[in-house]
Formats: sequence, structure tokens, C-alpha cells
Amino acid sequence: MDTLKKEYLNTKSMVKISVLAVISLILMLLDFPLWFTPSFLKFDISDVPALIGSFALGPFAGVLVQLVKNLLNLLVEGSTTGGVGELANFIVGSIYVYSAGLIYYREKNFRNAVIGMTVGTIVMTISISLINYYFMIPFYAKIFGLPLDSIVAMGSAVNKYVVDFKTLILYAIVPFNLFKGIVVTLVTLLIYKRVSPILKR
Repeated sequence: MDTLKKEYLNTKSMVKISVLAVISLILMLLDFPLWFTPSFLKFDISDVPALIGSFALGPFAGVLVQLVKNLLNLLVEGSTTGGVGELANFIVGSIYVYSAGLIYYREKNFRNAVIGMTVGTIVMTISISLINYYFMIPFYAKIFGLPLDSIVAMGSAVNKYVVDFKTLILYAIVPFNLFKGIVVTLVTLLIYKRVSPILKR
């Protein structure tokens, strides 16, 4: 693992990671809410460049792309969530691209790419659902002085299956991340072979 990390510290790799992070930031700025999720959950495909970086340069590179993307977003847009949204985005994105990249990087073939992204989507969905339930959303509510019921109400307004905090996680957070993982997976499969030779030069 230490050897892998050292590979990313050379100038060429850092330039590639930085370029991927900027592309990822641009895609992040094009976010929008889905029809079944509250407005604080915004959908984007900014994980695609990070996933491509994870496949082409190694799993830790994908995490670095996620880190730089969120730091750039804080500089460009600031934060309306006290940094909670950016932290959540970094955690969920890193779990996804690292899990997928770790499987693919061991033996680079189409089968492992599909397995990696499938496992990454599942691990990401389970992890962020638990993190949101036990920490992230309660912490967000606390720092902004909001009762959890008001956050649940945001979900209930667009999703009739959301009636309490648990169903917010089950019927909004879980399907949101499954949907995001599937879309990012499909987009990556479509474009990876075309852009990976550029990153491997």
C-alpha cells in the first residue's frame, strides 16, 4: 500500500489527479435534486473522473481526486452546510472509488471493473446510510439547530414513503446512492477505454 501511495507523489501523477479533480468539480457544479429525494441531496456524476483515476492510477488516486474536488468546491462555492455536505461527499465518493479501484487494480479486466463498481456501489450505499443515520444528519441538525422532524419533512414532501427518520434513510438515502452508483458505473464503462490511454502515458 505504501508503494502505491508513493507512485502518486510524483509530478506527473499529481498533474493528472489535479486535472481529474477540476473536471470532477465542474461536474459537481452541475448537480440537481432527484424526484424522490429532499433538496439537500443533490445528484451529480462528479465521481466519474475520480473512478477513472482510481482505475488508471490506483485506488488511492481516486481518493485524492475526491479530496481535491471538495477542497476546490469549498473555495469556489463555499459551504451552505458548515462543511457537512462536503465531508459527506468526500466520504461517500472515496468509499466508492477506493473499493472499486482496489478490486480492479489487482487484475485489470472488464470483469473486475464491473465487480469492483458493483461492490463499490453496495459498500458505499451501506456505509453512507449508516453514517447518515448515526452521525451525519444528526450532526447537521445539531449545528444548525434543526429538529430531525424538519429534515424528515423535507423528504416527506417529495417522497410519500418517508414518514420518519428511518424511512428517510431507507427510501431516500439508500435508493439515491444506489441510483448514483449505477449511473456513474454506466458512464465510466462507456468512456473509460477512450480516456485511460491518456492517463497511462
